[in-house]
Amino acid sequence: MRIYQPTLLTFATTVILLCISATAAPGGSRQLLYSRDDPITIPPYLVFENARLERAYVALQAWKRAIISDPWNLTANWFGSRVCDYNGVVCSSSLDDPSIKTVSGVDLNHGDIAGHLPEELGLLTDIALFHVNSNRFCGTLPLGFSQLSLLFELDLSNNRFAGKFPELVIGLPKLKYLDLRYNELEGELPESLFDKDLDALFLNSNRFVSKIPVNMGNSPVSVLVLASNRFEGCIPTSFGKMGKTLNEIILMDNGLQSCLPNDMGLLRNVTVLDVSYNWLVGELPESMGQMEKLEVLNVERNMLSGVIPEELCSLKNLKEFRFGSNYFTGEPSTCCNLESYNSTMNCLKDEKDQRSTMECKLFLSKPVDCDSFKCNPVTACVSPSTPPPQISPSSPSPVASPISPSPSPPARPCPPIYPPPPPPPESSPYAQQPAVEIPRNSPSQSPMN
Repeated sequence: MRIYQPTLLTFATTVILLCISATAAPGGSRQLLYSRDDPITIPPYLVFENARLERAYVALQAWKRAIISDPWNLTANWFGSRVCDYNGVVCSSSLDDPSIKTVSGVDLNHGDIAGHLPEELGLLTDIALFHVNSNRFCGTLPLGFSQLSLLFELDLSNNRFAGKFPELVIGLPKLKYLDLRYNELEGELPESLFDKDLDALFLNSNRFVSKIPVNMGNSPVSVLVLASNRFEGCIPTSFGKMGKTLNEIILMDNGLQSCLPNDMGLLRNVTVLDVSYNWLVGELPESMGQMEKLEVLNVERNMLSGVIPEELCSLKNLKEFRFGSNYFTGEPSTCCNLESYNSTMNCLKDEKDQRSTMECKLFLSKPVDCDSFKCNPVTACVSPSTPPPQISPSSPSPVASPISPSPSPPARPCPPIYPPPPPPPESSPYAQQPAVEIPRNSPSQSPMN
């Protein structure tokens, strides 16, 4: 009987994983799960077509051993040397030698499998995609993943991964699609993430707490979703640099507190922009009227004010515009011609369901000073002619007034999160990517669908 000792990785004697197990104590308390790196033994009667498939056998057997629950028995046939017949395993010719068959992908989406990812998965050095969304995997991304130099798509969404952002993914040279949404990741985002050549980045519904790195505009992504975290501070003024590649950006349901950058009009390829449920102030920049491909715009539940730019509601592709629960004082008549729009709870004269006159007067008596947010470089959204009290990060929010109800609701509904774009033609590695369906509450369809 052979004992396989991998040479690509160095294993600790004990891997301690912090997880929420399937049998967690009442109240969802965390438990420590222990996994020893006992070497995988290869029975002498097993014959493999090549050494790469033998290494894949070791990796998959170690993973099967790390699984504590498989309710759909997806890994029931994970035995024997024919690893290409295992459920969820994809094989193809090796890129460096077409005569060699190797494991090129793993797809265990929607399996409800519980367990963790072992270090031995780093032996799958030929995989281009790794999809395990909608399971119950926990712990952290193993260091062995740093060996996956061909990995193109990594989807760990809707699991129970915890800890800091897994910075090892930044070192994966071929990675283009990264989906970590609906996990329990926390802490700050590294600036190097936005210097990486990604096409799609999904980080929503985690526990990230930080300012958005100022170099966000360096990212070449077409889709960026940072919603439902605890990001705070400014929308980086480098935002406008993403105009050539960015198609959709979702920053909703965070703690962002600043003005919108004045050069928003540079985002001429953006079709979906959602910054709702934040603490943004000031006016909508007139340059937004140059966002000629914009289809969905949501700025609800902020503290924006001023008059909606005429050019904005005149955009020929704009179908949905939601700006309720702000302090806007005027809107162009063209907004009424949109397929879907919401203007309630503003300060619009002769409109139904608006804020009280006293509440509007109290808020609007404090002109906005965008420079006070120190989102350098920035131009003030409003140029007050008099020096009355100003809204700034250090001044009390108007919600502290006893006659002014909170502009943000006490309980927020589950926000709509737009799904990834459909796969391109089959010549692209995206052709093997399964769709990730996310329920939406919006009445209109995302342009990504």
